[in-house]
Amino acid sequence: MADPYATLGVPRAATEKDIKSAYRKLAKELHPDRNKDNTKAAERFSDVTRAYDLLSDKDKRARFDRGEIDADGNPAMPFGGGFRSGGFNPRPGAARGASPGDFEGFGGDEVDLGDIFEGLFGGLGGNRAAGPAGMAGSFGNRRQAPPSRGANVTYRLKVPFADAATLTPQRVGLSDGSTVDLKLPAGVEDGTQMRLKGKGQPGSGGAGDALVTIEIERHPFFTRSGDDVRLELPGTLDDALRGAKVKVPTVDGPVILTVAAGSGSGKVLRLKGRGFSKKGGGRGDQLVALEIQLPEDLGELAGRLEGWSDETPLRNRLGV
Repeated sequence: MADPYATLGVPRAATEKDIKSAYRKLAKELHPDRNKDNTKAAERFSDVTRAYDLLSDKDKRARFDRGEIDADGNPAMPFGGGFRSGGFNPRPGAARGASPGDFEGFGGDEVDLGDIFEGLFGGLGGNRAAGPAGMAGSFGNRRQAPPSRGANVTYRLKVPFADAATLTPQRVGLSDGSTVDLKLPAGVEDGTQMRLKGKGQPGSGGAGDALVTIEIERHPFFTRSGDDVRLELPGTLDDALRGAKVKVPTVDGPVILTVAAGSGSGKVLRLKGRGFSKKGGGRGDQLVALEIQLPEDLGELAGRLEGWSDETPLRNRLGV
């Protein structure tokens, strides 16, 4: 990915507010729902979201500014090391992030020092005080080191928000060139770890495992609340006064929602079963909070309300 500041079009000294504002503007402009036949816009939308993901995280932004990680969140490699194959770089320990549907990390094997020392010095046993003859006998009868299992390899997998909610399988590539269709578990969340048996480094005692840590990407307008998905839905004054049927996005695709006449800002409507899959079965809901907005040009509205005032004692309950 290019420099995240350039991707969002903000200077390096930009404030958090500047970064958030730039992201919202670009996300609204490039969102796939508005650019269904424009693949370049979809790619740019993904780049913008990843750039915001990095710069909105204070720790990641500081590490990027210091040159400790690159624009994709991977550790900077001062000596150009690491193994890269098809966009996936496995390494032991915590690996860095990847683009949706891929893994990225850094190459390397976990070494079991105990097995190495066992193979070199296992025959000495308790005969450390023996002279040359005793030592010769010890080496002559040293026991064989057991076959060592291959090292585990860790990955960090970024999963799109909607895919995590609907448990959409993720096709991923491993360091050996193979691909796996990864089935996400119900109740998946940030930090969920999955184990792929025998998909780690090979060894004489069998291959190690692949350990996959899930990282759910942020969404431009959905947020998660437990098993529910929340959405702030803008509405017009006309929607609030007369009621309306409006199209609402969900993680499963858009649906039609009925807004009752007299609905005000803050009213929460519930779409059953449109949230995240639950560990015990079923799915959470989507909670839609209305945000009624006045028209930009208030002149005509003010004219129509001439001579009328709303005397409802809304603030009495506040004691003022």
